[in-house]
Amino acid sequence: MRYHGAQIAAGCMRIYDPGPLSLRASADGLGLATPDSRPEEATMNIDTARLAGNPDKSDTAGAAMNPDVGALPLAPKNPLPRLQQMMCLRTFHTGAETLRDAGGAVTRLELAPKWLMPPVVIATSPQGGRDILGRSDAFVDKTVIHHEVRHLFGANLFDLTHEPWLPRRRALQPVFTKQHVRAFGGHMAQAAEMVASTWVDGADVDLDAQCRRLTLRALGRSVLGVDLDQSADSIAEPLRVGLGYVADRALRPLRAPRWLPTPARRRARAAAATLRQIAADILHTCREDPTRDAPLVHALIAATDPATGQGLSDEAIRDELIVFMLAGHDTTSTALTYALWALGRHIEMQDKVRAEVAGIGDRELTPADLSRLGYTTQVLHEALRLCPPAAAVGRTAMRDINVDGYRVPAGTTLIFGTYAVHRDPALWEHPLVFDPDRFSPQNSAGRDRWQYLPFGGGPRSCIGDHFAMLEATLALATIIRRIEIRSTEDDFPLAVPFTTVAAGPIPARVYAHTNRSA
Repeated sequence: MRYHGAQIAAGCMRIYDPGPLSLRASADGLGLATPDSRPEEATMNIDTARLAGNPDKSDTAGAAMNPDVGALPLAPKNPLPRLQQMMCLRTFHTGAETLRDAGGAVTRLELAPKWLMPPVVIATSPQGGRDILGRSDAFVDKTVIHHEVRHLFGANLFDLTHEPWLPRRRALQPVFTKQHVRAFGGHMAQAAEMVASTWVDGADVDLDAQCRRLTLRALGRSVLGVDLDQSADSIAEPLRVGLGYVADRALRPLRAPRWLPTPARRRARAAAATLRQIAADILHTCREDPTRDAPLVHALIAATDPATGQGLSDEAIRDELIVFMLAGHDTTSTALTYALWALGRHIEMQDKVRAEVAGIGDRELTPADLSRLGYTTQVLHEALRLCPPAAAVGRTAMRDINVDGYRVPAGTTLIFGTYAVHRDPALWEHPLVFDPDRFSPQNSAGRDRWQYLPFGGGPRSCIGDHFAMLEATLALATIIRRIEIRSTEDDFPLAVPFTTVAAGPIPARVYAHTNRSA
């Protein structure tokens, strides 16, 4: 799947506490960022309070982040020429760094009159991330890009505004507990073995294409109950067309009315119709055969909102399956591609991963092995730092709010530059160096939770983060156990059409490990 141009990306959702980051050995071995240990009642933050149906506590917490906002100054106007500011928005992974360097960690863009386009405030500091992403929806909500996604692809957890999102979120959160996720991820090691077994010793491969093939196979077999090997193009091309249209339209100050049948709109609607049909067929097959091995689909069918007892309609399930295909096709595959490419440039790190997985034995890896793959997990965290799925996350200020000491008026578009924060030399020592040890438990102790946000943060962060980490960890360990990767290019080109993806092929030479000398 290839993209042209670069646009703003945005995150999805999962619960996090905005405390200091600590990576500790967990029961599932994912090594995910978790809050420091505190009494349970002390960690009832704005996210959990809101989702538990207690908006007063949530809004009180949000107000505590917003004291005397009227007395604060506006964010400084960015001094770059307006055309350059617009170009930065359209190459937003690196553009946010340019805007920060010129205008500071919180900077304001006024690209058009307010009646035509709202002002934009870019934040590239951990506190700015907390102030934008860590609030309840009384203070911030989704942006125009989310509205465009919803209009084209349907309503899902990614694009819903707060009121319809809350019951959907309550219904789906139990589906993505660690226990359920382990069931979803069972086929990933097998898929990695199958894909790697097709690599000829000494052959040149495109790591990006191979990882997309791998994750799509695992997604189909472990989650959706279908074989997607033959449907890769029918999913990849509609996603490319639809998301490109959405991102282009969202960034235009002037947009053609929806009733106008432009060529781009016709192509986008046809692409969305293709994806809806694929998702609808998957759902129909699973309803016809309740014994079909499709754990995610059956879980969505069974899901109910615990507050109301109401389940999901077929339309709602279909729309969630579409966004899950997007995440499975792009997010996990790109993280895995980057990790393999980096290990192909650092053979000593690759050997360390291989030694770690060798300690488990020669059998097929399972989710139960994750607790023994600590260094492999660190490799993935470092890959996600340098190549975060969402290079930037957007929100809309619903009222005047405080963002890192500046007043942001209601109606302003808020953007948190994840990519820029992950590579900020003021926050990370040698930020462009690939160093998995920076995510060791000792080196992570005391790190600001909002300094590292590969899956977003706050109440709307990614619900599938555990699934993505489980998939990528099993796949990386399985491949490195069998294959030695030698990256043949020193650069990993990135593009951000919607999520962060490789901008071109990622070539590498692969060898069967048993055929290489020590």
